[in-house]
Amino acid sequence: MSHKRIPKRKAVMAVGGVVALGAAAILLPNANASQDGASDGVTAAPRTLKAGDASDLATRLAGTLGDAWAGAWYDGEDKQLVVNVVRGENTMALKVRSAGAEVRWVDNSMAELEAGAGTLKSEATIPGTSWAVDPRTNKILVTADSTVTGDQWDQLESTVEDLGSGMATLKKSAGTFRTFASGGDAIFAGGARCSLGFNVTAGDGSPAFLTAGHCAAAGDEWSDQQGGRPIATVDQALFPGAGDFALVTYDDPATEAPSEVNVGGQTVPIVQAAEATVGQQVFRMGSTTGLADGQVLGLNATVNYPEGTVTGLIQTDVCAEPGDSGGSLFTQDGLAIGLTSGGSGDCTVGGETFFQPVTTALEAVGATLGDGGAGAGDQAGGQEQGAGQEAGDGQGGAEDQAGAGDQAGGQDAGAGQDGVGGQDMRDGTGTGSGRHSGQDSGLSRTH
Repeated sequence: MSHKRIPKRKAVMAVGGVVALGAAAILLPNANASQDGASDGVTAAPRTLKAGDASDLATRLAGTLGDAWAGAWYDGEDKQLVVNVVRGENTMALKVRSAGAEVRWVDNSMAELEAGAGTLKSEATIPGTSWAVDPRTNKILVTADSTVTGDQWDQLESTVEDLGSGMATLKKSAGTFRTFASGGDAIFAGGARCSLGFNVTAGDGSPAFLTAGHCAAAGDEWSDQQGGRPIATVDQALFPGAGDFALVTYDDPATEAPSEVNVGGQTVPIVQAAEATVGQQVFRMGSTTGLADGQVLGLNATVNYPEGTVTGLIQTDVCAEPGDSGGSLFTQDGLAIGLTSGGSGDCTVGGETFFQPVTTALEAVGATLGDGGAGAGDQAGGQEQGAGQEAGDGQGGAEDQAGAGDQAGGQDAGAGQDGVGGQDMRDGTGTGSGRHSGQDSGLSRTH
């Protein structure tokens, strides 16, 4: 069958690589200490927040601050939202502190940073490059992989320099930006392997799941076993372009599609879809490498894969390998965050990975998580009415939400792989190494 294209998103799906794991920009150490600080005369202490609630608060403040807004990030150690405010905007800083966030003075507004990203798009869209705004440095992080050399490197370097001092940082990656197809639970088509992301309910009420859009290039019919009979069919797919996601519907309308992530030997209930926050600790499940964790580094990232440019992605330092494409990115408290798109490196030496936001994918395909619970746009619940007007209201809780979903019904993720160690799934800074063991949660990962 031919893929139904998504109205409003008409990018053509590439037929090249099957799995996309392109490269991400490398997070710089927290710099610009001179930019730290709080608004004069504002003494309210920042509130202690969960990462999901911090994301909600950041969204509301972005709408309130207007031109004074310069991004935000989550301080996992202190569990506080840090909001960048353009210098001199004391009134807006007061709103930030009153809403329960910390203020950090910066020089570059979000509008200026986004304009810089626009210049990179028009002047330096070169395969093997990526860029995203990093609120912790108040700069654009630009990365080039090992294939960007000679005239292409000169062009990229010149474009970054032309943006002006203090606007962007250019880094070189030793790896190669590539798409990965191979992959929570494994799914197979046309000799390719990917990972199932989250179970959802399609707009017509039928059970379905989300995975990476580039995986759909391998074929329309997908199985839960290598060489097995098909159990699901691609309904909609997008890659490259304004996203990397696919909706795949189960052939049997009676298929059970649980709202959970299978992490090997146990499951993590998914309670809702949520936006990512820079600084947030996240966990990725894939059928090749199992469970890995790390930190969100940037939002609305642009990646120039060999197959084409993809925009609107989440940038992380989580590792991944071929076959993990399409797998689920989630939090310890059951928030569905993203679908594995692409990256560089591996889970031995570490790497960078980009993810498709789940909320955007749900909205585009008209699906809801699980059996119709929290759908696209339903962020951490319980927000008080009027938030976003004065942004002074308290943050909503992330607990009382309806279902979400993950993993192709009933398969044992990473079958044949050994479960090892637990992970301490707590909000805070990730190690960036991706694969490590902890003792507190008992969650197993495979490798």
